[in-house]
Amino acid sequence: HPPNARPQNQTMVLTDRQRTDLHAGIYEYLVSRGPDFADVAKALAAADPDACQSKSNDTGDDASKTPPNDHRMAHPCSKRNGPPSLRVLDLEKQLAANAKHHAHRNAALGIDATADMAGGGSSGGRERRFLPRQPCTHTLQSHSAGISALSVHPVYTMTASGSEDGTIKLWDYESGDYMRTLRGHTNVVTGVDFSPSGMYLVSCSTDLSVKIWEVKDSFGCVRTLRGHDHTVSDVRFVPPALGAIYLNGGGEKTGGGGVDAASAQAKFVVTASRDGTVKFWDLETGFCDATVSDHGDWVRCLAVRGARGSAGGGEESKESDAADGAENATDSLALVASSGNDRTIYVYNAYDKREKVAELRGHDHVVESLSFLCTSMLPQERKISTTASARTKSSTSSPWDYLASASRDRTVRLWSVSNGGSCLMTFRAHENWVRGVLVHPSGNYVLSCGDDRSIRVFDVKSNRCLRTIEEAHPHFVTCITMHHTLPIMISGGVDNSVKCWQLD
Repeated sequence: HPPNARPQNQTMVLTDRQRTDLHAGIYEYLVSRGPDFADVAKALAAADPDACQSKSNDTGDDASKTPPNDHRMAHPCSKRNGPPSLRVLDLEKQLAANAKHHAHRNAALGIDATADMAGGGSSGGRERRFLPRQPCTHTLQSHSAGISALSVHPVYTMTASGSEDGTIKLWDYESGDYMRTLRGHTNVVTGVDFSPSGMYLVSCSTDLSVKIWEVKDSFGCVRTLRGHDHTVSDVRFVPPALGAIYLNGGGEKTGGGGVDAASAQAKFVVTASRDGTVKFWDLETGFCDATVSDHGDWVRCLAVRGARGSAGGGEESKESDAADGAENATDSLALVASSGNDRTIYVYNAYDKREKVAELRGHDHVVESLSFLCTSMLPQERKISTTASARTKSSTSSPWDYLASASRDRTVRLWSVSNGGSCLMTFRAHENWVRGVLVHPSGNYVLSCGDDRSIRVFDVKSNRCLRTIEEAHPHFVTCITMHHTLPIMISGGVDNSVKCWQLD
């Protein structure tokens, strides 16, 4: 015989149990096919009556059926039930991974993590990294020009992409399916952002307008905001203040245009413009509530962060806040950061006259992107520190205070906004302009993308580049975003495509 050929008289070697299971499965399949296969089923039953007795002798009498201890019917995970059991195992594995994933991120934010359903506990979750890996899971292509902005829905597996073609497209990043296109802007879409509830999407454009879209039923534009004198570069929903009455929803619409602060779980949006201003807009009235003019040049990017603390305001909370010290005074504030061509990063309190909290300087070129800790914009409950050691730990820089910035000087900087702000570290690994940045939900990593076509992961503890995805896009990578609980990252590029990356 040829070296790789099987002799004609050689048969597949099966154990008695394997052969019995195989015949039983074939017999059940033939019986399920109806009368057309009845003769074949009878022939198989006659050839191997032991394997087929559970069906061929089934007369409705329980005594004639296969005994309960028969190996073919003893356990739902038998080989005849292979596909369903494999599906169950996959779901159990995914559930365990998600439990560790949530424990990992909650622990990083100082929230009490629930017990891991898989038995690993929160400590096991903290060991998981959840970083993007190659290859990407989906490449979403429908835009006719480069991608300029991305946002991930906080509830559904939906992502929105804004493009230089003037359109906004909605995608299902889990299946990779295109959902719909939102049309209304007449020029490049420069920013998109979902509201904390996911009920609304806000977008801005070089056509000087800001549009608010309802993304649950009609997917229509419900309000247009105008007031900037030049290109609107970025837009974000402002996180709610602690104890805001509209957090629980159910409020009535007090303004025209169909925008409801209760259902949006946000009362304001903030915009940055090439006219050098940052504006705060009231969602319900559509009026500009405040204008900040500290920047002396084009304001290109924004970042927002929700307040962190106890909304109840009890005596125990007040004592804890006092013990935390002045350095963590910003924890209870919702913050807005802005920067651009003047290379200076300004951090403001989102409420109370929008006073300046920090002024950060250090970049040598235009700042392209900003990011606070990637988490939900809703206020987070903070664990109350009662021991001296806990108080000492809370007074140091924590991931909640992190602000990351990306610049054309090819660097990524990590800042602390407490106590007036300070630069914690500078990452130098990109070979060209850095266009997008985000702080990992764990607070352990900073992710960035740039014109060197790469996506890079920096380790905060070791101050080094931990992972590099070379050629993440065939052209410049312009933006990245990540869901605050689900293991998914989205990137967009000049190649007109959106890519979805699974996190390991």
